[in-house]
Amino acid sequence: MSQALISILIPFKNTEAFIPECVESIVNQTYSHWEAIFVDDSSADLSSSIIEAFSKQDDRLKYFKNNGNGIIPALQTAFSKCKGTYITRMDSDDIMVPKRLEVMVNSLETNGRKHLAVGQVKYFRADGVSDGYARYEHWINDLTKTGNNYAEIYKECVIPSPCWMLHRDDFISCKGFEPNRYPEDYDLTFRFYRANYTCIPCDQVLLYWRDYSSRTSRTHEHYAINYFLDIKVHYFLELDYDIKRPLTIWGAGTKGKTVAKLLIEKDIPFYWICDNQKKIGKDIYGQELLNFDFLKQLSAPQSIVTVANEREQQDIRNYFAKHNMESMIDYFFFC
Repeated sequence: MSQALISILIPFKNTEAFIPECVESIVNQTYSHWEAIFVDDSSADLSSSIIEAFSKQDDRLKYFKNNGNGIIPALQTAFSKCKGTYITRMDSDDIMVPKRLEVMVNSLETNGRKHLAVGQVKYFRADGVSDGYARYEHWINDLTKTGNNYAEIYKECVIPSPCWMLHRDDFISCKGFEPNRYPEDYDLTFRFYRANYTCIPCDQVLLYWRDYSSRTSRTHEHYAINYFLDIKVHYFLELDYDIKRPLTIWGAGTKGKTVAKLLIEKDIPFYWICDNQKKIGKDIYGQELLNFDFLKQLSAPQSIVTVANEREQQDIRNYFAKHNMESMIDYFFFC
């Protein structure tokens, strides 16, 4: 078994009810050569006292104050203090399965540099997990099982933020937590994609992912839908947009309108199509909504699909397949 040092970066704020269980799951890992860097982001509860007490019992647990304010500065602080050959992240309200670190580090040492270890996740919640989170869990685990996570990167964050690991040099090469862009986990995922790091398939649940009403991803403005769409458009234009090909937006709901605004702000020309008879022919933001069949008139178009309804999405996929169009080349689902 590898004896490389693993650095676990853990920002925390007001998680006194959950942080002891998180710490215990780290201490009980089958792989023992790790350091856990806990960074307090201005907690107002007993979280800091709990971590300080644990750190006196085990010197692998290290406690620091955030050099700034917010999750990104806390992660930057954590990375500046760590020494590991391999870097991973953990959230202070989640739980590692006992073999998480062992499975991930062995995968990386088997596959080498420019690989990303990921693991399957299991949501849990005191009063039961919602259907939406259950569907997300199933979706992300299906991608992780085959290592095909990037195939749907524009739909949602395809790498669970508390369940990845990579070599320190690869983390630095893709600029780690340097960019001040939220949601920070989604932005980092796109930089893994840009760096072409291969996701190592994993068929094991390695993390229990806690859901509760006051979780940061549910409450903070940085995780609102407009931030996600801004990141999607930003990286699409950088990584997958072909300026020589006509671009279309398919769908004129809230997400379609937001994407249209972002493209207009960036002076990116596009056609706007839909299959809603009530909207076809209308003018929105100076753009006429066209029937989806307008695609046939375009030479090698690229399409951003913002239609959320799953049945309609399948109809759209069937349309693209009929016209020999390929996902992540000719069309991109943004929801």
